[in-house]
Amino acid sequence: MKLIEERIVVGGTINVAVLRPVGDGPWPGALLYTDIFQLTESTLRTARRLAGSGFVVCVPEIYPHGPLAGVALEFDDAGKQAGLAGAAAMTTAEFDADRAAVLDHLAARADVSTLAVTGFCLGGHLAFRAAFDERVEATVCFYPTGLHNGALGSDTADSLARAAEIRGRLMIVFGSQDPHVPAEARLATVTALYAAGLTDLELHVYRGGEHAFMRDVGPRHDPELTDLALASAVSFFRGR
Repeated sequence: MKLIEERIVVGGTINVAVLRPVGDGPWPGALLYTDIFQLTESTLRTARRLAGSGFVVCVPEIYPHGPLAGVALEFDDAGKQAGLAGAAAMTTAEFDADRAAVLDHLAARADVSTLAVTGFCLGGHLAFRAAFDERVEATVCFYPTGLHNGALGSDTADSLARAAEIRGRLMIVFGSQDPHVPAEARLATVTALYAAGLTDLELHVYRGGEHAFMRDVGPRHDPELTDLALASAVSFFRGR
């Protein structure tokens, strides 16, 4: 499937990459949150794979208001520190406001039929919060960080405490060797979700998967697990 890619600005300040199939649609819309490194070519390659499965994919910068606006960070120590600093400068309310702006854009597009959300790492946590929006029919969180303890930005997020607000379908993917989301964090997350009444959800723990195993740059990348995870996400979004 051939794609069209463009860059737009949403809400006056949020730089967004939009990737969609050639044609008129409509197609399901997917808000895709990046990891802390923002709009890297690695994340865009993943977005292309999702769009190529028949989705309109919107990939916003997660730090659109400060010095990292327009910056794709390198996968090195300096890039990591800059990304973490970007997160520390954002409040949960600011993340939520940006999410509302991007979902409003997706919902208003003539080529979009339904809304879904996904994200990686910190973006997986943001995807979870996006599921609070009743318009979101399905959400896939890839190794969401800070979900178990509220670590997100400059304040403590109330994400798990609000889990009962989720009305759409939810899928969470973990790697078994992820030091940022170790077994006890996964257990705390799943326990809280069940306690909130979210018993109809899908959980994957990929054996041997490290943190960011889907990022196709660096030694953590596992191509086989990536293919499995993406195929599962596409199938989940399609309503299996």
